[in-house]
Amino acid sequence: MANKSTDPESPMKNDKFDKFYTEVKEIEKRDSVLTSKQQIDRLLRPGASYFNLNPYEVLQLDHDTPLDEAKKKYKRLSILVHPDKNQDDLERANNAFETVNRAWRTIDNDESRKKCLEIIQEAKDMTEFMVVEKRKKLKKEGKDTKVEEDDPAVMKRSIYVQTCKLFADLERKRKDHEARELQERKRKREQEIDEEQKATVSKEWQKNFDESRESRVNSWKAFQESTKKSSKKIKIFKPPKHKAESR
Repeated sequence: MANKSTDPESPMKNDKFDKFYTEVKEIEKRDSVLTSKQQIDRLLRPGASYFNLNPYEVLQLDHDTPLDEAKKKYKRLSILVHPDKNQDDLERANNAFETVNRAWRTIDNDESRKKCLEIIQEAKDMTEFMVVEKRKKLKKEGKDTKVEEDDPAVMKRSIYVQTCKLFADLERKRKDHEARELQERKRKREQEIDEEQKATVSKEWQKNFDESRESRVNSWKAFQESTKKSSKKIKIFKPPKHKAESR
């Protein structure tokens, strides 16, 4: 008979998870009503650029939150960090406000929201696969197959960390792609400039050649005329005929 304390389907296990889930929801509810300053601090905390890649993290939403509810949360949060409401911390408020707006635009767009949900699901699948592999390894070594991820809090944290990594990896790939495109555009522009310069030089050379052609032709004609006139004036020297001496 399975031990109730270790059986994942046991009432004790379910009670533990229900308690944990309730605590998480209480924390989320508490955090959702942070003051303007606290929300700005949260959105601009050290490493924020890393965590804020996940729009659900920014808006403090579960990924399965209905869109209409997400929109309400976005509006409340945007009001809290709006620059008009935080004149004494204007620059940071602007940054926080833009972060919130960017997160909402991502969720509000069907295509980008789908990609985010795919990343979150992938993080969950990867974490669960990792747990299965850990159990296999422990079993092969003849050890207890209990892992730290059996604790719902640890499992949730592991999924969260993996989600952050996947979002960060996606952003890195996006930046790499953007850098390559920028480099390619720069290369093409340099090539266009080089071709334009060559075309300009060729055009100028042809223009100068055409402009000087008439002058060259006229000079040649004048030279020919002068040669003809000179040939008429030249007398051919004829030596006197030789007379035989008389004896």
